[in-house]
Amino acid sequence: MRSIAELKIKLFADGADKAQILQAKANPLIKGFTTNPTLMRAAGVTDYEAFAHEILAVVTDKPISFEVFADEFAEMERQAHRIAGWAENVYVKIPITNTRRESSADLIRRLAHSGVKLNVTAILSLKQVCDAAAALAGGAPSVVSVFAGRIADTGIDPVPLMAEAMKLVSPHPGMELLWASPRELLNIFQANDVGCHIITATDSVLSKLKVVGRDLDDYSLETVQMFYNDATHSGYRF
Repeated sequence: MRSIAELKIKLFADGADKAQILQAKANPLIKGFTTNPTLMRAAGVTDYEAFAHEILAVVTDKPISFEVFADEFAEMERQAHRIAGWAENVYVKIPITNTRRESSADLIRRLAHSGVKLNVTAILSLKQVCDAAAALAGGAPSVVSVFAGRIADTGIDPVPLMAEAMKLVSPHPGMELLWASPRELLNIFQANDVGCHIITATDSVLSKLKVVGRDLDDYSLETVQMFYNDATHSGYRF
């Protein structure tokens, strides 16, 4: 059986629900936070900056990432500097390309070397990892976010790719590899075994941490009891 105690990877909570963020902040296992515009929209956030300041008023001692929402690089740069100015623990998320598939490497390089802490996001290929690492090298502390869950969605095992990504990131001090978009709790242990520095997960995955280390026979019995109780309470008859 595996246990949470063996994990060396840092667990970050991914979301934009204030109540869940506050709950995660109180959990000593959670070492940081990430957000994105899609999660904010799903949570009903209408004022981006007001929401960010509201969260930063309580999340003061752990890193948290907020993403730019422009598509033109000049506007991304303006937004990045503004977001970076909100608090010392803020990382600015920059997508690896814009919607026209134009690389953001030059922008990433300028921002990183101007002292902006970056989280380069939406990465799915090793070439993108290589481009991001080269642009970030020698700059401010940074995170390279590889969407391993989306890679898995295409039928490709993300573990070998993440292992190669670690080789590209690990030579650079201050640069961390993040396993993004996990689909199941097992991914936390896979990311840990590969050597990833961080994994970020939504509450639906993090809530399963309580199951880690359960005896499988006991867990089987609990499952049988669940099926029986639901059938009984539904009043099914033949």
